[in-house]
Amino acid sequence: MSTAASSSSAGRTGQATHAGARTPAQWYCLIFGATLVLVGIIGFAADAGFDVGGDIDGDKLLGIFEVSGIHNLVHLASGAFLLAMSPKRATARLAALGFGVVYLLVAIIGFIEGDTVIGLIPVNGADNFLHVAISLLGIGAALATPTGEPDRTRNT
Repeated sequence: MSTAASSSSAGRTGQATHAGARTPAQWYCLIFGATLVLVGIIGFAADAGFDVGGDIDGDKLLGIFEVSGIHNLVHLASGAFLLAMSPKRATARLAALGFGVVYLLVAIIGFIEGDTVIGLIPVNGADNFLHVAISLLGIGAALATPTGEPDRTRNT
């Protein structure tokens, strides 16, 4: 009897471990959420100005990406949002998909306007291509994440 009980217990443990595994959307939210928060904080060392208008010229982060005070706040808010959505599978999937779509729109606006996004956020070509990559990864992570909750075993 103890063999059957331990076998049954091992089966539940294995399934619980599998059911508790993070989805692609949860990993996306965790990794990009933490990265964006970090970039938002570090960005203030590069440029903490809050200039707006058509001729914004933000300073370069890592010598490549344009940032400004507003851009840094957007990174902080975006990162905090993704981190907050990461614990649950359904919210992480929705957040990754929505975030991917929004970032794709930001990239398109950046490519069209050239040097800003709606006159508030300075961008350059490197920013725009990074935004496209972040958006496609978010959409991909959402689509790779199954909908609904993981299967649960019945206790009989």
